[in-house]
Formats: sequence, structure tokens, C-alpha cells
Amino acid sequence: MGCNMSLILETSPQKTTTALLLGSGELGKEVALELVRLGVHVVACDRYDFAPAMQVAQEKAVIDMKNGEQLRDLIARVKPDVVIPEIEAIATETLVQLEQEQGLHVVPTAKAAYITMNRKQIRTLAAETLGLPTSPYFFASSLEEVKAQIEKVGFPCIIKPVMSSSGKGQSTIKSADDIEKAWDKACHEGRGGMAEVIVEGMVRFEQEITLLTVRAHDGIHFCRPIFHHQVNGDYHESWQGELLEPEMQQECERIARTVVDALGGYGIFGVELFLCPHAQTKVIFSELSPRPHDTGMVTMISQDQSEFALHVRALLGLPIGEITFFGPSASAALLVSGDGDHIRYENLEQALSIGGAHSNVRIFGKPEVHGERRMGVLLCRAQDTDTAVANVKAMREAIKVSVN
Repeated sequence: MGCNMSLILETSPQKTTTALLLGSGELGKEVALELVRLGVHVVACDRYDFAPAMQVAQEKAVIDMKNGEQLRDLIARVKPDVVIPEIEAIATETLVQLEQEQGLHVVPTAKAAYITMNRKQIRTLAAETLGLPTSPYFFASSLEEVKAQIEKVGFPCIIKPVMSSSGKGQSTIKSADDIEKAWDKACHEGRGGMAEVIVEGMVRFEQEITLLTVRAHDGIHFCRPIFHHQVNGDYHESWQGELLEPEMQQECERIARTVVDALGGYGIFGVELFLCPHAQTKVIFSELSPRPHDTGMVTMISQDQSEFALHVRALLGLPIGEITFFGPSASAALLVSGDGDHIRYENLEQALSIGGAHSNVRIFGKPEVHGERRMGVLLCRAQDTDTAVANVKAMREAIKVSVN
């Protein structure tokens, strides 16, 4: 966006808590809605105008959030009571400085935002500082380093930029012939201009889950495990049903509690874990996001408090209490391909008839599509998770989207 910054500021009829939302996509939109419901004045910020959260917030700002000077200037103008990072592509170093210099309240903390946006920082914290089980790995800053050290993890393995999200820049390396292409992809698609990667050995796991963990004024709370299907590191479907076997559930909660306590602050954390019930190490830590998780959109239909409501309650210092689970549920991402800003959604009636009364369609309101983009989510609750997953897939197939 260059150095231009647009900020719409209006006087509020009464003094209220002001929250600055850094990242205004579909997850940010739900956070903004929950904030507004509790009387918070929301300034929604993103790199482009008319982002989803801007459509429900009282004010908006368009800046390059990776530009520390622009971010510092925006915070000085807004004077927020709380800053809520909702994406990784933020100048977190600036947030850390402002937290130290001015006591800026960042959710969960500026340090947590800084550590978790960088795979090197969070993996080092988890594996080396906290001693949590992880996959074998190493970091490399050049193609030559990757080639020289790859025997540490063996083939096949995965290479990822140290800074990226939603599978961007990720490749599976099956032989030495794949290394150079994977290195180039990681460097090209990673964020922050960093030519550094993490190379991870393959873990033989049976399932991958997200354990939504809430750190709040009244303690640590866990949602039921969320299972998910990913394609190239990007979520396509997720589902939530029964708890794990007691021993496995306890180990997942132990790992999650350990890492979120180390990061500190209040809010929801999406802790990603590999389940290996037949191995000696039954649960392996993968990654963590200090904010609502895309796989957690299923909680909009599975629980009395969605992950967004839980995040807002926690960050405002409010009690969580009991989280009530309604029943087996699933979500499916509505991925749309095309090039244009005129988007038309059809057959919603047919889609909603598939899941019946316990189904929903959420269209995010993103203003344009260039390539492939997640534009909505399908939600369904059913008698079991298999039925719920089948329903959301059928709902997705029923919806017709045109882009021009």
C-alpha cells in the first residue's frame, strides 16, 4: 500500500473501551462482532479497504501493517485500550517496543505475537526451552545448508518458511532432486523477506488436531479437540465430536497448558498437535496461533460460546465459566476461484436444506477474488461427525459462485 494511510475517526457519544483489530478478515470479523456486542468500540485495520471486519466495526484503517512506522503512527492516533493481532503479517517488533515503552496492551502479549509469528521462535521455545515433544527439525539460511543437513531428518521431509501461514511456501521433499525447487518456493512465498526455512522430519501420526486453549482470568479452559483435513497446509474441513481417550486427552492438555502458560496473557490459542496413539511418544507439538484458528470456525455451531466469543471474553478479563458442547459438528471452507470484484452466490436455499435446522452458511463479504480465496464457511451439527462432515461437503457442492 506504500506509505498512504487512511483512517476514519469519529467522535463516540460516550467514552468506551477501544480495541484496535490488526487484521480484518473472516476471523477478525467474528472477533469484531463479539467486541461490539460487549460495548467495545472497534477500529478494524487491514492492508485493503472493505475487509470483512470493517463491515461491522465502528471505524476502519487501511495501512501496511508490516511497516513499523505506519503501525506506530496508527496506534498513536487511535490510542487503543487493547491491540488485537488477528494475522501474522504485522510488524510485531513495533508492538514489542510499544509494550515496553508505553505499556501498550497487546493480546495476548506483544512477546507472544512476536514469538508465534516465527516458526524458529516458537519451535525453539517448545522443544528446547519447554522440552515438549516435536518432530525432528533444523533451520537453514541457505540452499547449501539445507543440502548439508538434510540427513538429520531424512526423506521424506517438509520444508517451510520460518514466517508464513496457511501452508504458503510449504513443500514435501521426497528426494534430493526436490530440494532446490522447495527452497525457492519457501523463499518466494515466505513473509518478512527472510531467506530462512525450517526443515521437519515426517511424523507418522494418525490424526492432527487443534486444541483450542483459553487462558483467562478464571483459569485455563479447553474446547473439545477439533480434527481437520488440510490440502497443502490449508484447512478444507474440520469437525468436533467426542473427547479423546483419557490418557491422550490429558497429554494434549498438558502440552497446551505448558506452552500457553509460557507465552502468558489472556486470549484463545490454537494449539496444533499430532496424535500418535501407537508410538512411544503419543502426542507431538506442531504449531500454535495466539488467536482464533481457522479450523475453529466449527465452534460457531458446536458450542454455546464460539472461539471468537471465548477470545473476547478472555482478553477483556471476563470469566469463561463452563463451555457447553452442543453435539457433533463440522465446517467446510468455501473456496472460490476467479478474477474479479463482482461475486454472486446462488443455491443457498438448497445448501441449507441439506443440513436442516442445525446448519448455517456464513459468507465473509470479501470484496474481490484473484486466484483462489476462502470466501465463506458451511456449518452443520448432526447425530455424528461423519454425517456432519458429509453434510457440509454436500452444502459446499450445492452453492454456486460466479466471479467477474
